[in-house]
Amino acid sequence: MDTLEDLRKRLREFARERDWEQFHSPKNLSMALIVEAAELVEHFQWLTEAQSKKLPEKTLREVEQEMADVFIYLNRMADLLGVDLLDAARRKIELNAKKYPAHEVRGKADKR
Repeated sequence: MDTLEDLRKRLREFARERDWEQFHSPKNLSMALIVEAAELVEHFQWLTEAQSKKLPEKTLREVEQEMADVFIYLNRMADLLGVDLLDAARRKIELNAKKYPAHEVRGKADKR
């Protein structure tokens, strides 16, 4: 798959072949996404910052799978709602750039 659109088409086909479209409402997909995100977080719970940056190979492969699950559910939900994720991300970055000017927030982690 080369593009997000290719991925969307493949995910649509995957769901259709299994008659899972009936379960893929935005509500259900958003809940599934949160479950997968929690499974991702579980791998980092109790690790130090340094440990989180140097995962053992087995753990890294598991993290990769959870990241893929989150990505898949997010893309499936975006497809159903007609959201262009790349465009939405671009717009969000622009909003964040205005909300958090680099010269004012550089090196600070607190929210404004």
